[in-house]
Amino acid sequence: MNNKYYNDAIIGNKHMLISFSKKGEMLRAMYPSPDYKSFIDFLHIGVKINDSANIYLHDDINNIYDQEYVKDTNILRTKIVNQYFNLEIDQEDFVTIKDDILIKRYKFTNKNNINLNVDFLIYLKLLSNFNNMVSAYITKESMIQYSHDYAYYTFSKDKIKSYQINNNSQNINSGVIYDKDYIGMASDSSISYEIGDLKPGESKSIDIFMYIQNIDDLPNLSDMEEKIDRLKKIDIDKEEMYVKKYWNKYVEEHKGNFDIACKEKWGLQEESQAKERIKQIYNRSILLFPLLVNEETGGISASVEIDEQRDKCGRYAYCWPRDAMFITKALDLINMKKEVDKFYKIFCKNTQNRNGMWEQRFYTDGHLAPCWGYQIDETASVIYGANEHYKETKDIKFLKDILKMCENGINFLEKYLDQIFAEIGMKIEPDKIDVVREEILQSKRKTQEKNNDSEKIPVSYDLWEMHEGIHLYSTASIYGAMNSMIEIYNEIIDKNIYEKNRLRQEQIEKNKKKIEKYIVKIKEYVQEKFYDDHQKILIRNDKDQKTDISLIGTVVPFKMFSPNEKKVLNTVEKINMTLRTYTGGYLRFEQDHYMGGESPWPIATLWMEMYYETANNRKKAKECLEFVVNSATKHGFLGEQVNNKTMETNWVIGLGWSHAMFILAFLGEI
Repeated sequence: MNNKYYNDAIIGNKHMLISFSKKGEMLRAMYPSPDYKSFIDFLHIGVKINDSANIYLHDDINNIYDQEYVKDTNILRTKIVNQYFNLEIDQEDFVTIKDDILIKRYKFTNKNNINLNVDFLIYLKLLSNFNNMVSAYITKESMIQYSHDYAYYTFSKDKIKSYQINNNSQNINSGVIYDKDYIGMASDSSISYEIGDLKPGESKSIDIFMYIQNIDDLPNLSDMEEKIDRLKKIDIDKEEMYVKKYWNKYVEEHKGNFDIACKEKWGLQEESQAKERIKQIYNRSILLFPLLVNEETGGISASVEIDEQRDKCGRYAYCWPRDAMFITKALDLINMKKEVDKFYKIFCKNTQNRNGMWEQRFYTDGHLAPCWGYQIDETASVIYGANEHYKETKDIKFLKDILKMCENGINFLEKYLDQIFAEIGMKIEPDKIDVVREEILQSKRKTQEKNNDSEKIPVSYDLWEMHEGIHLYSTASIYGAMNSMIEIYNEIIDKNIYEKNRLRQEQIEKNKKKIEKYIVKIKEYVQEKFYDDHQKILIRNDKDQKTDISLIGTVVPFKMFSPNEKKVLNTVEKINMTLRTYTGGYLRFEQDHYMGGESPWPIATLWMEMYYETANNRKKAKECLEFVVNSATKHGFLGEQVNNKTMETNWVIGLGWSHAMFILAFLGEI
C-alpha cells in the first residue's frame, strides 16, 4: 500500500467514510464504522482521449484542479481540466444517506475545436491478505470484487465496454484493457466505459456506483446481482438533492450558539469575510463529527486514518477516551447529545476494565486497539466528561446509569494515588470509626499484593504518550474527576435516587468524605512535586522541567488553580517565552521531536485561547483564535499541526480533537 498521509477532503454518512486528495483521488473507504474496515489500496480513474494513453485524472502534468464542497454539505466537487486536449471533467462525489452508496458523477465537456473520443477507465485495487484474498467477477454492467466476508461493487447504469482481471499493470497505462476471463484471483481489476465522441462544446455524463456488502447478508451470486439491479433504479438526481437537504438541515440543527457568539463574544460584523471564514470552519466541524462517530456504540475515531504502515506514527483511526472527552463536550454544545449519551452509556461501559480503568485506545466498536502503555488520565477523563455531559442534559437517569461505572473508575484512581502518595510518605488517613475495618482491608491488600504483583499499577504515560512517569496534567485530571464524582453524588442525593435505600445513602456519604480527603491531598502533592520554588512556576512531571502546554490543564478544564494565581501567571509567561512561535501558534512542549517538533499545534493554541478567555484577556484569546482560523485548510479542516513557514496544515487533516477545541474556544465553553 502506498503512503497516503493527507486526507484533503472527507465525505460519508453514519456508516461509510470516504477521503480524497485535493486532486479528487479517492484515498480511503471505511465501512461500516469510521475506523474499521478499510477497503481501498488505490482507485485510479483515467480517460483515454482519441489515440492517447491512459490519462489519470489525479496525476497528469497537463491537468489543473479546483475543488470545493457544495456549501454546508458532505458533497464534494472537483473540477479537472486537461489542458492538452482541452477536456473539462466535473467530478462530484457523495454518499447516500439511506443505502450507504458512494456515487461518483462525471461530466465531460469538450472545450476543444475538434472532436474528442473518450473512454472512461476505473482501476481499483482492494486491500487483501493471505487470510482473506480478494478475487473479481465481471458482469455486463458491474465489477464485483469479493473476499470471504465482503463484496465491493463498482457499476454503472451504462454497460461495460471492456475489462481486465489479471495482469492489469501490463495494460492499464495504455488505456486499452482486455481479458478472456470473467472471473479471476486478482486483487486489482479494471473496467472501462465508452463515453463516445464529443463534438466541440458538447457534454456527456456517466454515474458510477460503489457499494460495500457483508457477504453474510448476500451469500450467493444471484443475491448480489439482484442487489445491483435494485440499486441501479435509484434516481440519482433526487438522491443528490436529498443528501444536500439532509446536510443543510443537519448544519442548521447543530449550529448551537454560533450567532450569539459571533455577535456578543467576538464582535463579528454581519457578512464580513472574517465571519464567513469562521463559519466555514465551524460548519465543517459540524459536518465532520458525525462521520467520526460509530453509530452503534458512540465510539469516536480521532480522525480518518493517515498512516496505515505506521512509518511516521502509531496510527490515528482509534478512539482515545481522553480525546473523546473533549470531543463530547463540543458535541453537547452543538446538540449532538444523543451521540454523547451513547459514548458514555455504551462505549465507555463496554470498554472499562474489571479493575475500573480504561486502556489507552480502542476501536470505535469497543474492541481493544493496539496500545503501548496506559495513561491514567484516560480513566479520569471519562469520569470528568460524564459529569460534564450531565450538566448539559440534567438527565438524572443518565447519571444513575453511569454511576457504578464512575465509582469503579474512582476506585482505580484512588489506588493509583495511594501508590504515588506512598513514594513520598503521604497517605489518606481513614475515619476513626473505620480504623478496625481499614486495618483488615490493609492486611487483605498486602496479602493480595504478595500473591499477585499485577495489583501494582504500572507507570503511566503522559497525555502526549511520549514520557513515562508522574505528570501534572494527569494528576490534575484526577483532581477534576474526583470533584466531578462529588458533584455526581450531590446530584444523586438531591434527587433522592436512593431515598428508600439507607445503606446506599450511607455508602455514598462515606465515599464522598474519602474523595474529599483525596482532593485535599492531591493539591498538597502537586505543591510538593510539581512546583519549582526557584522559578515560581508549575512543572510538567517528576523527571524534567520542560515547559508544556498541558500545564494549562490545571486551569482549563480541571480548575485546580484559578487563572490569575501567581504561579499560573508565571507559568503562562514561561509558556509564551518558550512555546509561542513567531506566527502566534504554540508548540506542545519544549524539545518536542514528533514530526520534527517545530510545528505549532491548533490544540495547543486553542488551549491558550481558553486560558486567556478564563483570565478575561479577550485580546490574547482573539490572537490565538486568529492563528487557528488562518491556518485552516481551504475546505475549513483543522489539522494536528501547522507549518510555520507556509501556515498550512502539515499533519492529520480533520483531527477531531482540534475541531472540538475550536468549537469549545469559539463558544467560550469548556
